[in-house]
Amino acid sequence: MLELIALIILLCSLAGIGIMIFQKIPLLLELQKPQPVNFNWKELFSKIKTSRPFRGLPTEIILQKILSKIRILTLKTDNKTSNWLQRLRKRSQEKKSDENDKYWDEIKKPTDPTQGNPPG
Repeated sequence: MLELIALIILLCSLAGIGIMIFQKIPLLLELQKPQPVNFNWKELFSKIKTSRPFRGLPTEIILQKILSKIRILTLKTDNKTSNWLQRLRKRSQEKKSDENDKYWDEIKKPTDPTQGNPPG
């Protein structure tokens, strides 16, 4: 019963989506194809300079703020990579010490059970 209700809801949803798409096809066909846009950096910078928040600020201050934010970002990434490297070195050091311990344990084991410890 529950599966039948879920199936009915699914079919109604798909029918609704189909109707919406069918109604929008003529509108989509009427749209013009996008023309390639020539991007002009100078125009963008002039708009930024004349915009409300940047009107009173000199460009050097804006550049200084941007560079300081970039510097903070690079310092954060440097700190993160340093932590990763430190953890990797610690893991490799632990693995090395475990391997060395096992190495000496293997050497200390007698190879022949009859040549074990001498009776004493």
